[in-house]
Amino acid sequence: MSSGRLLGICGSLRRGSFNRKLMHEAARLYDPEDFAEADLRLPLYDGDLETEHGIPPEVQVLADRIAAADAVVIAGPEYNKALSGVLKNALDWVSRTAGNPWRDKPVAIMAATGGRAGGERTQFSLRLAMVPFRPLLLSGPEVLVGQASGQFDEDGRLTNERNLAALRELMDELRKAASR
Repeated sequence: MSSGRLLGICGSLRRGSFNRKLMHEAARLYDPEDFAEADLRLPLYDGDLETEHGIPPEVQVLADRIAAADAVVIAGPEYNKALSGVLKNALDWVSRTAGNPWRDKPVAIMAATGGRAGGERTQFSLRLAMVPFRPLLLSGPEVLVGQASGQFDEDGRLTNERNLAALRELMDELRKAASR
């Protein structure tokens, strides 16, 4: 059942990131008509840069992609007990664009980490960072893929049935929210 436009945001820049694999698994289960992956290779937020040059074009592209999406999935690593600086920087930049592309946007968050907790703290800090934007942030089920190095096969597919079931349910909930 194909469903609208889905934007995937990965809070890790590494090509082989477990969160990138998780984001792609989420997209596969969501089965969108169109899937785009956000590019978070943005300059560090700097008020002087914004004053002198305005919103960088790559930031505006990200904001426009968020606005155009029917739903967004965010997969983020846990760096030092919180969301990654890359993801926080993107949120900060997008908050400076005209309008609010996040407002009432259905958003599902998930995390994959090398440790056993699976990104509980990154999800908590991401929820806090997104509150001002007023998205329709799904409350669950939580997708926390711990010890991620052993959770994906060579094709990047999630192999742990419990995590896969939670991700499938989360994507079902996101699809329902996007269709409202």
